[in-house]
This record gives sequence, structure tokens and C-alpha cells, in this order.
Amino acid sequence: MTAALGQTAAQGQAAALGQAAALGLLDPESYTPHALHSSDRIWGETNCYVDVLIELLHSLGLEPNAINAYLLAADFEGDQWTFVKPPPEDLRRLYGIEIAELNVWRPVLDHLTEQLDLGRLITVEVDAFHLPDTRGVAYGLDHVKTTIVPADLDLGRRRLGYFHNAGFYRVDGADFDALLEVPEDPRRLPPYVEVIKFAGPHRDPDQLRDIARGLVDDYLARQPLDNPVLRLGERITADLDWLVEADMETFHRYAFGTCRQSGATAELLADFVTWLYGADASAAAFRAAAEAARALQFNLARAVRHRRYDVTTPLTGMATAWETAMGLLRESHGR
Repeated sequence: MTAALGQTAAQGQAAALGQAAALGLLDPESYTPHALHSSDRIWGETNCYVDVLIELLHSLGLEPNAINAYLLAADFEGDQWTFVKPPPEDLRRLYGIEIAELNVWRPVLDHLTEQLDLGRLITVEVDAFHLPDTRGVAYGLDHVKTTIVPADLDLGRRRLGYFHNAGFYRVDGADFDALLEVPEDPRRLPPYVEVIKFAGPHRDPDQLRDIARGLVDDYLARQPLDNPVLRLGERITADLDWLVEADMETFHRYAFGTCRQSGATAELLADFVTWLYGADASAAAFRAAAEAARALQFNLARAVRHRRYDVTTPLTGMATAWETAMGLLRESHGR
């Protein structure tokens, strides 16, 4: 039995490594994002880390919905919604993927080259100022920290294929040099980098659901003791006096950490519950919370533009829907 299990794990690891190597064959022009990034979603993106992992898992032939039980423990942190990130231990249990911080003691390009040669990937924090896919938002306009997963490196052409947000893209030339700090500037702090290792074995859909149901139990036990959306609403209401006098850049940063993170969390939970149990009442309630968060962001934008606005209605609707969804899940899991 031990030998058979070992062989299965080895075969799973080999398959994962083969898939990782095949990522270099992806074509940005024909790349199709996962349904979690479809154009008809309430929230097209969550945050750079969540979104890039969704597309990486998708491109490896793995089911991204399975990872999202951890969102059940999301909270309001006093000045912002939890900046959600899939826990490494969940990635290990579900997909056999190991993620750990990499010690950056050499130029990032050296680490990237070596890890790709070893059949591994890395996450890298970079400046979106040099990412062509952020054209019109940050590219050449604003210095914004974001996370990418490089998957295809061509040193001769100074070209890099990378996952970022909801897609797969390429960067080359001067942007390639600036993005990876070529040549390295010793005055700069090194970026945060993680190594992604594929340990296998791959799970079939039934195994993924069994593991995900166990994770739901774990995270229901780690939920906030109260409704975090109520505390989010109290803070937003208290912030209105200064927020209505803020500029739009400040508003966008504020809305990202409040409306977008909470709304996208709710929508991902709606999809997770639908994948795990089917389109039930809790999934519908999570989706209602996501819609209310979008209405909240719209009304806050009106406030900053000194137009008539209402935050009470969307905040009340969001809090009620969140409590309903969580209550139904707790009941179905005997909590």
C-alpha cells in the first residue's frame, strides 16, 4: 500500500510539473480566463493575489472554486475589510501545491530563472507602472504594488509571460528591464517573493469537494463572533464627513479596501457554495450581499462628487444578506 501511494504521489507530481512547464506555451491573445473572471460578474476582480492564483489554478487544469472556504472567516479589520489570500495549508490539502516565502539574496531575475529551470513558479511583488496590461490605470501613470506569477521567460528577447489579475500577458524591452530591475538597484529593498512547488497528487472532483466540506467546518469555527458587515457599515458612516470632501483618487483607494474587498468576498463565496452544494439559498444571499456592496460603492462615489447619495439602504441590505447566508451555512453544518 505504501509503495502504491508513493507511486501515485510521484505520478501526480510529474503531471503537475509537466503542466507547469506547459504554461510557457500560453498565448496572451487567445487566453480565456476562468469563469470567476467572466465579464458578467458583479465584481470583475478581487485583489491581485487572489486573482492571479485563480488564473494559475485554472491554467493548471485545477478547480479554483475549491479554495474559497477560507473566505468564511473574513472580517472587518477596523479600517478595512480583510485583504483575503488563500492560506498555503489549504492549497497543500486541496491541490498538493506548496507556497513559501523565498529569500531574495540575488537579483530577482536570477531567482526566477533558477526556479523555472527547477519546474517551479514564483509570485513576485512588482510595480504596475511597468505592466502593459494595466494600461489606462497604472501603466506609465502610477506606481502601484501588485503581484504577478511569471511563467514564460525568454532572456534573449527580454520577454516575460506572466499571470496578473484576470489574465495572462507578456512584457518585453524596457518594461521587462524595469519590472525585474535589470540592472539591479542595490538601494532598493528586495520585493516579496514566494516559491510555488507542485508536490501532487492531483485530486478528482469528489475528493476536492470532500476536502472543501471539511474546510467549511474549520472556517465556520473561526468566524467573527458578530456580523463584520455591521462594523464595516459603522466605520463607513463615521468616515462620510471627511470622505465627501476627498478627491477621487482617495475614494478609489478607500473603496478598494472596503466595498470591493467585501463585495468580491461575498461573490466568491456565492460561487464557492454553488460549486459545493448547488445554487441554494445561502449562495443567493451571498450574491445579494455582493450586489449591495456594488450599490454602496456607487453611492459613495456620488457622495464624493457632491451628489445625492444613500448608504443606509445598501449597508442594511448587505448586512442582512451576509447574516442570512452565514446563518444558513452554520445551520447546514450543525453549528
